[in-house]
Formats: sequence, C-alpha cells, structure tokens
Amino acid sequence: MPLHPVVERVTARIADRSRATRATYLARMEAQRTDGPARRALACGNLAHGFAAAGTDKAGLRAGAGGNIGIVTAYNDMLSAHQPMEQYPTLVRMAARNAGGSAQVAGGVPAMCDGVTQGRTGMELSLFSRDAIAMATAVSLSHEMFDAALMLGVCDKIVPGLLIGALSFGHLPVVFVPAGPMPSGIPNKQKAEVRQRYALGQASREELLDAEAASYHAPGTCTFYGTANSNQMLMEVMGLHLPGSAFVPPNTPLRDALTVAAAEQALRITALGEDYRPLARTVDEKAIVNAMVGLAATGGSTNHALHLVAIARAAGLRIDWDDLDELSQATPLLARVYPNGSADVNQFQAAGGLGLVIRELIDAGLLHPDIACVHGGDLRQQALEPWLDDLALRWREPPTQSRDADIVRGVADPFDREGGLRRLQGNLGRAVVKVSAVAPEFRRIEAPARVFDSQDALLAAFKADQLAGDFVAVVRWQGPRANGMPELHKLTPTLAALQDRGQRVALLTDGRMSGASGKVLAAIHVSPEAASGGALAKLRDGDRVRIDAEAGTMDALVAEAEWQARTPDQADLSGNRSGHGRELFAVMRAQVGPAEQGACALFVDEDTP
Repeated sequence: MPLHPVVERVTARIADRSRATRATYLARMEAQRTDGPARRALACGNLAHGFAAAGTDKAGLRAGAGGNIGIVTAYNDMLSAHQPMEQYPTLVRMAARNAGGSAQVAGGVPAMCDGVTQGRTGMELSLFSRDAIAMATAVSLSHEMFDAALMLGVCDKIVPGLLIGALSFGHLPVVFVPAGPMPSGIPNKQKAEVRQRYALGQASREELLDAEAASYHAPGTCTFYGTANSNQMLMEVMGLHLPGSAFVPPNTPLRDALTVAAAEQALRITALGEDYRPLARTVDEKAIVNAMVGLAATGGSTNHALHLVAIARAAGLRIDWDDLDELSQATPLLARVYPNGSADVNQFQAAGGLGLVIRELIDAGLLHPDIACVHGGDLRQQALEPWLDDLALRWREPPTQSRDADIVRGVADPFDREGGLRRLQGNLGRAVVKVSAVAPEFRRIEAPARVFDSQDALLAAFKADQLAGDFVAVVRWQGPRANGMPELHKLTPTLAALQDRGQRVALLTDGRMSGASGKVLAAIHVSPEAASGGALAKLRDGDRVRIDAEAGTMDALVAEAEWQARTPDQADLSGNRSGHGRELFAVMRAQVGPAEQGACALFVDEDTP
C-alpha cells in the first residue's frame, strides 16, 4: 500500500526542516561508535573499576569477550507499574551469559507516580522529572562499558525521559522493556461515577477510597489508557519493543520470556555483529511520524504533544503541533479505551489490541513500515502477537478482525474519521485539545470566562456554589516557567459534574490536564504561557471566549483595540518556589522552553540537538 499523501508530506516536511540538526546529531553518534567492545578503549584502572564487582562475568568483561548490556532501571516498589521489574536484572544477566555476553545495572532513574502526586505539591516536579530522568540515563551510560542498553520503565515521564537520555548514546542499540498492565479492577465508568459523587458531596471519603483501591489494586500498570499505556503504544509503533510486549501481564511466564528475549536481541544487534541497529537510526523522522499517527489512531495521552517534541529534538528532528494536527486529521480513530470509552487496556488487548491497530494502519498507508525495528524486522512484524509454545517464545499473526467492535475497529469502520488530538490557535495563542473523549455536541463553546490563578481557587468557587451557568474555566500561571506545568486532573470530576447537570463548561489553561483527559472540552498547554506574557494573562472575568475544537480555533471575543491596550496581569509565584523539593528545580523553571518546543529544559541552543 502506498503511503497516505498526508503522511508522506508531513514526513518530508520534518526531514527538510531538520536537515541540518539531524545531520549534526548523526555525525555525533557516529563519532561515538567504537570498533570492538566499548570497554576495550578504557585504561586499565578505569576497566578494573568497571568489572570489580562483576562476579562470574568478570573474566569476560576483562577479556573484552562478547557484548555487555547496560541496564537503566526505573524500578521502585511504590509504583505498581514498576514493582514487577525488581527481578528483571537477574533475568537479563542470566540471558546475557547464556548468549555469550554480560549485563550490568548501569544506573537507576527517579520514577515518580503522577497518580500519587495528582493535585499535590509534588506534581509541580512531575514534568521536570522527565528531564531529570534523561540526565540520569546519560549519567548511567556515560561509563563507556556498554555495547547495548535495556531501558526498564513504563510510566508517564519515565519512558520519554529514558528515551531522551538514551538518544545521547544513540550509537548503541537500545531496547525498551515494559512490565505490563495489572488485572482489570472495577469498571472505569463506576470509578468515575464515585469520583463525581464525591465532588458533589454525595459520597464519603471511605466510599471513594474503596473505589480507588478496587481500581488500582495490584502490581502492573494502571489499566486506563493514559500516558503510561500511551508510552507502551509509542514504543511499539516506533519499533523499540519486541513485538507485542506492551500489554502482556506482569509476573507471568510470557512476560519473563519477553524480558529474556529482549536481552538476547540486544546482544544480536550491537556493532559487534552483522545486524547493527543503533538507536539513532531507529528513531528517525519516520518513527516519529509513526508515533504521532499511533497517538491519534488510539486517542492517546495529550502529554505526548510535549514529550514527542522533546524526543524528536533529542534525535535532531524538529516537529510541531501543526504536524500532529495534520496527521490526526488524516488518521481514523480505531480504539475506544477509557477515558475515550469504557474498556480498559486488558479488554483492548483481548479484542485485538495494538497488533490489529498497527496492521490496519500499515495497510492504509498511515504508518511507515520500513523502520529499523529492534527486533530485526520491519514494522509489519511488530504487529505479531507473542505466545509460549510450551516453553518456547514464538509469534503469530494478530486477529484478522476485531473481537469486539465496541473497543477496536479497522480502518474501514472507524469510530471517527479523524484521530484524537487537535491543535487550536487564535488570539489566545496555541493549544492542544483531545477530542476523542469529547462528544461532538461539546466540542464547541462560546461563554464568559471565569478566571482562576490555581485549580484550588476553582474548586473553592465550586464548593461555595459560585459556578452557575455556562462558562470557560481559565486556570492560568500553570505553565512550565510558572510552576512546572502540573497536571490539573483534580478538576476532572468537578467539571464533569457541572457538565452532567446541564451546564456548558470547558477548561482553558497553560497547564497540563492528564493522560486521562476526559469528556469535558479542555484547551491545554496554551503557549505562550501566562508567566511569559501570554494572552491568558490579559483575560478578565466575563470576557467572552470561543473554543472550537472542530475548527481548531480559540479566541477571546474582545474588541481588538481594547485587547491590544490591555496590560497583562502579573502573578506572585513565590509560593511555587520552595517546599517539597521545588527549590532544587529553579534552574529548570528558568531555563525551560515553551510547551510547543516540548517544555524541555535540556536544549539551550535551538540549533543543537
């Protein structure tokens, strides 16, 4: 099937826009490549430090025999998604030895849980944790001991951070190793109903806690289709997983077999062999376009409107929200997974899952099949489904058609003619909106603004019964320079409750919403942010605001002369500068770029990837 003309056009535009920075990046990666095992270049004292504690692997590391895998792990046992990774290094070391190589834990990276910090002060560190993870990954791989790397991570900022950091070592092959989702808990719709009743004062804290504990209840990734599970989809369509790894449950023989196979494959694709597949060549403009298409086709997390830009920049590529918008409009929506539907990722996987989606998108010309996947084949093989034949790991074709058309469909019969994400622009700036979970009748609003300087101020107004009628809730001073750009998911039950009682409401903010962005229209990531003199700082209570997700516009309906004459408000942000570790991130708040450039503090020079 020939490529869809939009996919072809956007890919060519990205390649042309990135020609200089991509060439610089690839030249830098080629200069880092070594002949023979990387550790042979080390001086004797350096090398002795590197294998001093290697036990049975010491002789091979000393002799320079075989490849050595660097494991970068985000394991901790507070995050349910990462707790299953505790024993992965043991499995990987065993697999590497059996394959004639070795493996060492190169380092650990921080792994915070947005579910724990949601609505709390710690959420102001969340986005910046991605950049801290990238730096920790670079520190981990800086020892020149490794010929390949395995990245152990799943959740929100963790996979993007691992990938950004690993791209600085793009001369190495890198395989991402997930853990899989926890078993399904109570239905997502039931959980959402309890949350809304609690917001309205109709459910007790104990009832809410019972519902939450029945939803998040075991080792593994949370089962809604938020940022963590969107991460796993991205790693599949970018060819960075072994095929079908994303949604295999943890602590199962198949999950362990895939972890062992990832180590074996990493050793096969080093520069020491005949099928060298460095990360720098896997993550190219085609892989990035695949990621944007996959995000649109599955109604994935809005957070990736930030993360994909930062990932691309780390690979010397330049993308923007126009690219994402154009691809989303050309991509049909093929999945309904909560919050875009009632099903969870386990049900999605059982209905055909990513294998079905990838095959359908390739057949429609919407994905580049010819990327250098880490498994040794192309993207069509990425659609295969892993299974165990007794103890042997094998792969088979995914279902020829959906097993549940309420959850996943083919291109011929999509849920919507276009994907889940859109770009908005107007006199309020530029923003992102997730339309896949918003009913068509709620995708446009014209109403007075209610302006708040924090999410707590909005919630206080709600509790005081001050939010009558239709309105656009403006929550500003939530951008990366202001306070680290926290998610505002705490607002979801409140705004949903207002909408359910008949009010037309929407959210407009320079903050993030969540990978769980739901049924209320939310124009988020507004750029420029208020703290950088963006237009949100000029909005006043009562200004009429129009947001039209179908037309891709957002505007303050204020007379042009008055709008231009207004002086932006100033905010006292001193309360966001310290406490709970925020003082340590001052340099990131000062350095961070705007949302459309990935809200990243790592790239000082725009011309340097």
